[in-house]
Amino acid sequence: MAVVINHQIDIDTTTETVWQVITDTKKYGEWNPFVVACHSTLAVGSPINMKVRVMPFFAQPQKETILEHLPGEALSYGIKMPLGMLSSHRRHWVTETEPGKACYVSTFKLEGWLSPLVKLFVGGQLQRGFNEMSAAIGQRALQLK
Repeated sequence: MAVVINHQIDIDTTTETVWQVITDTKKYGEWNPFVVACHSTLAVGSPINMKVRVMPFFAQPQKETILEHLPGEALSYGIKMPLGMLSSHRRHWVTETEPGKACYVSTFKLEGWLSPLVKLFVGGQLQRGFNEMSAAIGQRALQLK
């Protein structure tokens, strides 16, 4: 039983502006309610170190690996734990819907034999966090417009 969370929002600004929000990880603490701190070179194979607020009262450290970086278009990262316990794949994707307008797509998939427990204990919190982050990306991009 995988945990799957998807979002898509249209933003009245350029794809470049949305991409700037996603990749300026040093500023996540200024606007991001879910990933409250983040550091990475964003180079494929390199780490992405985050502090993720799954529970409202605590931001836990999370270290993942950059899996894909197509500048201006897509950024993916994830984890793969031993023995098939858990693996995750998170993707940010930006496309132009018409000149000066962007579509932001967020996908997250967590699978493995521990995923039912994760879903049971924090599935709702993960859904809330990804909802909030997607909305905040849109709001931040509009502020920078």
